[in-house]
Amino acid sequence: MVADDRLTDPEEELARRLREAHRRVRGLSLPADRRERLARRLISINDMAKRNVGHAARRLDLFLLDLDVLVSGTPSPGNIAEGD
Repeated sequence: MVADDRLTDPEEELARRLREAHRRVRGLSLPADRRERLARRLISINDMAKRNVGHAARRLDLFLLDLDVLVSGTPSPGNIAEGD
């Protein structure tokens, strides 16, 4: 994308991951209100990326873990206690 030409490597990676996350959310078979909540979370992560790329990347990691749990119905590694 032309707009991405000025991005640094971490910013490029985050932008790519955010686009993919938006695609995943749009493709989910969920009620509209639930999909809207997920989209709002992504919008807040997008907004954070303007100020702090590292923090936005960490929030996106957590969002993707939650999304994986939602899709698969199994607990994510972030939700499993050590030793389980």
